[in-house]
Amino acid sequence: MQMKIGIALGGGGARGFAHLGVLKALEEKGIKPDVISGVSAGALIGAFIASGFSYSKILRALKNKGVMAYSKWQYPRHGLFSLNGLEKEVKKHIKTKLIENLKIPLFIAVSNLNDGRIEYIKEGDLIEYLLASVSIPVLFSPVLINDKMYVDGGLFDNLPISPLLNKCDVIIAVNVSPIQKIEKFDNLVQVASRTFQLGVHSNVIRHKEKCSLLIEPKGLRNYEILNGNKAQEIFKLGYDYTKNLDIPKFE
Repeated sequence: MQMKIGIALGGGGARGFAHLGVLKALEEKGIKPDVISGVSAGALIGAFIASGFSYSKILRALKNKGVMAYSKWQYPRHGLFSLNGLEKEVKKHIKTKLIENLKIPLFIAVSNLNDGRIEYIKEGDLIEYLLASVSIPVLFSPVLINDKMYVDGGLFDNLPISPLLNKCDVIIAVNVSPIQKIEKFDNLVQVASRTFQLGVHSNVIRHKEKCSLLIEPKGLRNYEILNGNKAQEIFKLGYDYTKNLDIPKFE
């Protein structure tokens, strides 16, 4: 009997391009996801994969475009920037409207601000929940869904393996959010981004031991989470690291 494989893709901004390299290398080793769980950048990559896009096509679609490239300054009532640009870009490529209609089952981790809890969404409007999952608090406006305000799922869970625990025989988690040292901060955006990054780090640690396999590509701390200009490098880093891993056969 074939084992069911679930892959959890963590958040990490532009470092999320490493997910593409990791997934490509895993596929070359005969490992493909039956279920995907993603948060923030991991949810975005997961949605493209679950829609049936090739790794090269995803890279071409999003290459050199970190999330800030899609954002626009706005009057900061709930967030400094809007993600209308990202919404248009994703809609241009992904035509599937509902999460449950994707080719591969997908869970999107989002944080419910009103109720103060994490939610793993498997049904509903794909674009709405994707935008919510990447909306770093303060930087981006929360997304209003069914009278609730939602933001980046990494606030509570930046390595979303929980929805896979009772559904998969094998759980592979990909963490692309290592903590790096920063000498100085030039603006409020950098301070807000760093504050959020430090906050989510602790909730990653508690999930690591529950994975069948944890992949943490080395060298990612050298890349800024809001700068997508080195997408190809980050992709290659994830690919090379995973290609050289000695991964056991899951059977």
